[in-house]
Amino acid sequence: MSSSVLKAENLRKHYGQGAGLVKAVDDISLSVTSGDVILIMGPSGSGKTTLLTMLGGLLTPDDGRIYYGKHLISALPARKLAAERAEHLGFVFQSFNLVPSLNVWENVAVVLELTGRNRSNARAEAEKVLSKLGMKERLTYRIDQLSGGEKQRVAIARALAMEPSIILADEPTANLDSKNGHQVAELLCGIACRENRAVLIVSHDHRLKDVAKRIITIEDGKLIREEKGGHDANCPAEHHARPPV
Repeated sequence: MSSSVLKAENLRKHYGQGAGLVKAVDDISLSVTSGDVILIMGPSGSGKTTLLTMLGGLLTPDDGRIYYGKHLISALPARKLAAERAEHLGFVFQSFNLVPSLNVWENVAVVLELTGRNRSNARAEAEKVLSKLGMKERLTYRIDQLSGGEKQRVAIARALAMEPSIILADEPTANLDSKNGHQVAELLCGIACRENRAVLIVSHDHRLKDVAKRIITIEDGKLIREEKGGHDANCPAEHHARPPV
């Protein structure tokens, strides 16, 4: 049985007061296991991004508990929380958040250097993870020389550089065309399968239902429904056998 890598209990986040009170997240609980691919959906303003931000330790809940593995992180001081994030989480954002003055491998290596790796080791590790994601021929390219899909692969490589157990992706296909969006979605699904990591995706893109194992729908801050996605929970053999597209 896969182990639980992330658990939230009775999370709440409210803004305003009185007649202006907004319950952005209202008593949401969920458990995430290794190999999960979870798609979090809901209309704009439903609270899904607020939930993801709290799960990522970037926003403090008003109430409730968050665990990374067995570690309670929701009440940690900032420095210890930052260390837990670095150990357990990788983030992928719709705007890529790459550094334009650095080339492809440098954008990934810089994360490793910040943790104390020397430049030579950081470069070797960066090139290794980029090659796994089909970017071997683009290692020295500038960011402005890449397509949108290639930029997102670099962003995913950066998220994987520290070998996190959990990948949090906020609208990862929003700035991509249909073809590249589908490839990135399959890539994230393949990572969960091959490397037994958990992947949580917030998105409006209904096409991602095909690659998710679990689909969670949020409305008005509440988790109103969970259903199975189109992805085989037993991890299709092709995700083990073929390299990322």
